[in-house]
Amino acid sequence: MKKLNWKIRFKNPVFIAQLLLSILLPILAYFGMTMEEITSWSILGNLLLEAVKNPYVLGLIVVSVWNAVNDPTVSGVLDSKQALSYKAPKKDK
Repeated sequence: MKKLNWKIRFKNPVFIAQLLLSILLPILAYFGMTMEEITSWSILGNLLLEAVKNPYVLGLIVVSVWNAVNDPTVSGVLDSKQALSYKAPKKDK
């Protein structure tokens, strides 16, 4: 069965940043905040708690994460056989 190569994706710092931003930015946009306003852990915690309580925000996050995880260069939603065979993120020469 085909799947996603999560182990390799999480070795790529660009993917990690993309995934974190795909979660955080919809939350900030919905609540009308900017990154500069997150000045304490309690503010971040309260913001995340309010986001989890809101089904619309959760929907925005799901769509955003889908866009970060999906590889548009393959047909379907799963990784190609080549991508599944990687032991480390592929580097262009």
